[in-house]
This record gives sequence, C-alpha cells and structure tokens, in this order.
Amino acid sequence: MDATEFRRRGREMVDYIADYIEGIEGRQVYPDVEPGYLRPLIPSCAPQEPDAYEDIMKDVEKVIMPGASSPACTELETVMLDWLGKMLQLPEAFLAEKAGSGGGVIQGSASEATLMALLAARSRATRHLQATRPGLTEAAIMEKLVAYGSDQAHCSVERAALIGGVKFKAIPSDGKFAMRASALQEVLERDKAAGLIPFFVVATLGTTSCCSFDRLSEVGPVCNREDLWLHVDAAYAGSAFICPEFRHLLNGVEFADSFNFNPHKWLLVNFDCSAMWVKKRVDLTGAFKLDPVYLQHSHQDSGLITDYRHWQLPLGRRFRSLKMWFVFRMYGVKGLQAHIRKHVQLAHEFESLVRQDPRFEVCAEVTLGLVCFRLKGSNKLNEDLLDRISSAKKIHLVPCHLRGRFVLRFAICARTVEPAHVQQAWAHIQTLASALLEAAQE
Repeated sequence: MDATEFRRRGREMVDYIADYIEGIEGRQVYPDVEPGYLRPLIPSCAPQEPDAYEDIMKDVEKVIMPGASSPACTELETVMLDWLGKMLQLPEAFLAEKAGSGGGVIQGSASEATLMALLAARSRATRHLQATRPGLTEAAIMEKLVAYGSDQAHCSVERAALIGGVKFKAIPSDGKFAMRASALQEVLERDKAAGLIPFFVVATLGTTSCCSFDRLSEVGPVCNREDLWLHVDAAYAGSAFICPEFRHLLNGVEFADSFNFNPHKWLLVNFDCSAMWVKKRVDLTGAFKLDPVYLQHSHQDSGLITDYRHWQLPLGRRFRSLKMWFVFRMYGVKGLQAHIRKHVQLAHEFESLVRQDPRFEVCAEVTLGLVCFRLKGSNKLNEDLLDRISSAKKIHLVPCHLRGRFVLRFAICARTVEPAHVQQAWAHIQTLASALLEAAQE
C-alpha cells in the first residue's frame, strides 16, 4: 500500500467509523453468537498470497461485527495465534485449534511475556513442592527459588526475577555467545547442592547484543529432565522463523513450556503485539485466576471460551488481533517472507562492505538482520566513532559490549529500506571513521 492508497483507505476508514457511530443505536448491545462462532467463518491458516483490501473489509462486517468487541476480540486472537503458530511450524501442543491444553495470547512486550512465564513457573513449582512436602511454607520456598538465563539474555529476564522476588543467575555463554547445556547443568548441580531450588530457565533465540542463539536442542532436555520451566525468548528473531531456511533456528522448541516473539519488531505489525504461546495453559491461568462476580459470565465454566484476563497482567485488553488479521491478509505469508529475506540480504550486503575495509572487523556471526562491527583498535576509538555518528544525526546505531569490547550494531529495521540506504550509511560511517583516525594521528 503506497502513500496515495493509504490516504484513500484512511478516509474510507474514518467514514466507516463515523457511519458506525451514527447508527450505533440500531445495534444490539449483546451479540447473538455462541462461543466458537468465529473460527468456522475464516480459513484455518493465513493466506499464502495477499487478499484484496475490499475483501478484508467485507469480512469485518461478516465475521467481526456480529461478535462486536466480545467475543470477537477473544476469538480472533485465538485464531490469529494459531495462524501465526502454523507459520512458525510450532508443535501442535502450542495451538488451540485442536482443543488441546495449550494456546496463544498477545502480550504487550517480550518483557511481559517473560514475567508471566516466570510467575506461572513460580506458582507451579510452589504447588509441586508443597504437595510433596506439606509442611513447607511458601516463604521458605521463595527464598530458595532460582531462575536462569544466558549472560547474553536481555536485562528484562533479570528484571522479571527481581519483580517475581526470586534469585537470578547468568549462565556463561560459549565462544559464539550461546548458552550450552553443559554450562547450565554445572550451575544447576552446584545450586542444588547448596540447597537452592532451580525452577525457571530462559533460552534466548536472537540475543539483543549480537543475535546469537542459545542451543535450545541441548538446553531443552536438561530442563525437561530437571522439571524446570523453559521459556523461549525470540523477541526479535522469531519473525524470521516463518521462512523455511531459518526455521531450524527454532529446533528444540518442543521442549519449551512457553515461547514468545514480537511481531511488532519485524513482522510489520504495529506496536504493541507480542505473541506468546504456552504448552499447558492451566499452568498460566492457575497462577492468576480470580473470579469476582462482576467479571463472571454464563459460559465461563463451559470450557468453550478463553478468558484472556487470566493470561496476562492487566484485566482489560485492546483488540490487538485485528491488526494481525489485516497484516497477514494484506501481505500473505509469501509477502511477509519476502520482507524478512530482503532485510537479511541487506544485512549481508552491509557485512560484505565492512569486510572490504581493512580498518574494520565483524565481531559476531551475521545470521539475520543485525551486523556487529567495530574499528580495529581500542574501545575509546569506537566510542568516539559512535559519538560522531550520533552527533551527525543521519543514522542511528545502538552499541553493545561483547567480551569487554565496545561494539557497534547495524540493524536493518525499516519497511522501506533499500540497498542504496545501506550503501549511504556505510559511506557515511567510513567518512566519519577516516576523519576520526586522521585526528588521532595529529
């Protein structure tokens, strides 16, 4: 959709909303539909090719409006998480379609998803321990619970442990900045010998610093054997798994209890939209379910509906699945895959440019759309280069530290980015680097 069509569709949408408001008194305040009405009205998976905008709007009247905001809000979300789960080839245990024990939910961010998983894991561990040792108090358990993640995990993992009132320990990563089973097992054995209670592990697929991948196929069996909740955080990289050539990076997800990534990062869905799946939803809802009379409804114990207020921190929620429905249909799976592949190709083009300049070095394997690089030399030299880049205000780079080295990160993010933008950015970096090196020699 180009800018001209966007303006036209925007005006049409304003008219649609205005017409709805003008005619709202003629609509029922309570829908006639029964639980489960929506799923039979739409396909069981996302279209491969784009759908016409007009067809999508017709379906809004046919599919969404009969259910108003509820139950349509809930039911479309359930189906969209199934659509997306199928794009990722998630194990069926994570899908709601087969009326199994799992399902998906939209959280506000990956940080929220990690916190929800940790709190659910804490509740599960507490219940299990008290069932086997009835005299054990919750306070006695809490002071010994330990959560784990790679030393490359996002800071939100440690923050979740802080909010959850449990200890957190970072597992040293290997030479490729990945968490390995052997390192995790070593720390687990040491902590158990010290009387601590391991209960939760976060494996990161596509770390923030350098887009490294924890060895999920190794770590997963350890977590299952030790009865630890395994949460997989693929906030950035998860979008790429819809492409068959990148799906192997998700191998081992079958061992996970929960999995999360952010379509709002790289799958063209506007913020906020963080997709989370759980293998056993009762582990999640069991930790947060409260039923005051003003939130009860006639079908709540029928097993026919999902109550997402038990899957998240806030009770209220917005109709976030609607934008997923529009994006998946407007682009089709092939269009979304093309978007990912273009960005990965542009990242490799930037990597090639960096490698051609002997003054620079690439600091981590380039797998998706992130390139970690630096000038050969001191941290101070690279800090000064970043200061010049930031002061020029033409491009924006966010740094990181890898094994004590100050590293620059070039991320392909924008929907409209083209090879010319990458080349211009590199030429700009080279110019600033040349001026910096010349000044250092004076």
